[in-house]
Amino acid sequence: MIGTGYFSRFHYDAWARIDEVQLAALATRDEKTGEEMAGAYEIDRVYSDIGEMLATERLDILDIVAPPAVHLEACKLAADAGVAAICQKPFCGDLETARAATRHARDAGTLLVVHENFRFQPWHQEIGRQIRQGALGNLFQATFRLRPGDGQGADAYLDRQPYFQKMTRFLIHETAIHLVDVFRFLFGEIISVTADLRRLNPDISGEDAGLIVFEHADGLRSVFDGNRLSDHPSANTRLTMGEMLVEGSAGVISLDGDGRLSFRAHGQFEGRPIDYDWQDRSFGGDCVYRLQRHVVDHLTNGTPLMNAAQDYLRNQEIEEAVYLSASEGRRVKV
Repeated sequence: MIGTGYFSRFHYDAWARIDEVQLAALATRDEKTGEEMAGAYEIDRVYSDIGEMLATERLDILDIVAPPAVHLEACKLAADAGVAAICQKPFCGDLETARAATRHARDAGTLLVVHENFRFQPWHQEIGRQIRQGALGNLFQATFRLRPGDGQGADAYLDRQPYFQKMTRFLIHETAIHLVDVFRFLFGEIISVTADLRRLNPDISGEDAGLIVFEHADGLRSVFDGNRLSDHPSANTRLTMGEMLVEGSAGVISLDGDGRLSFRAHGQFEGRPIDYDWQDRSFGGDCVYRLQRHVVDHLTNGTPLMNAAQDYLRNQEIEEAVYLSASEGRRVKV
């Protein structure tokens, strides 16, 4: 592992629950939190230098949960050591740096995966299963309303991820990129975007609200309606981060803020619950565990892999198109 910041605890907890995995070592610049994590998860060795850790340890996977400024170096060092890597998002901070890390891993013949976990959230997995089974008929459109309600006032984000306040690209780069990936996972490739972005909280640097229309290759339209200042009805507004509607010729699937799914058939007034198996554990329905389990299954059993860096670059190309569309006030093809 690299990193001991706020979100890393979800990674450590998930690895510790996978039987085939042993947490061997961690690297961090924060000696205090490094020792705390090592004690909590029975990790023998703590390093301050990534290169030293890779040279000393016999590792299969390097999990990079450090800020984007570290990503390129860490990805290159892992590739040069012949070690597979999983890298958190925002992947390498920008598209060109992400492309460089991806090329380096490809040339070294090593696996590089982006830790994009929203598609592994159980409600999105179940919506995908319902779509594949034909429950909605012909798909028409979809909308996700992001409403975590944590972005108001001068103290916004300070209790959890204070660096959010200084990000010049915020809502799309940090948050909506999750939904870009989910939309591609559920509805197919995105071929154009039309975006309107704005900043509502004057105490932060970047945009925190926006509307984006995505055109998919088969003609479907999906809409991201994001606003970090407003909330939505939920016991935990960070569980789903918002609400979703997926509409088709046979009916509509709804996702609420507590992870409940329902289906209303076309022409009917009442919907019915969709029963599916999931646990309200850790972050986002245990999606961090689900992603890491997915990568372990690929490495041990050869199962198909999602989120390889080469595929993930498309999300970042779409991100660039969103910002271009907003700045120029026009539809942009991807």
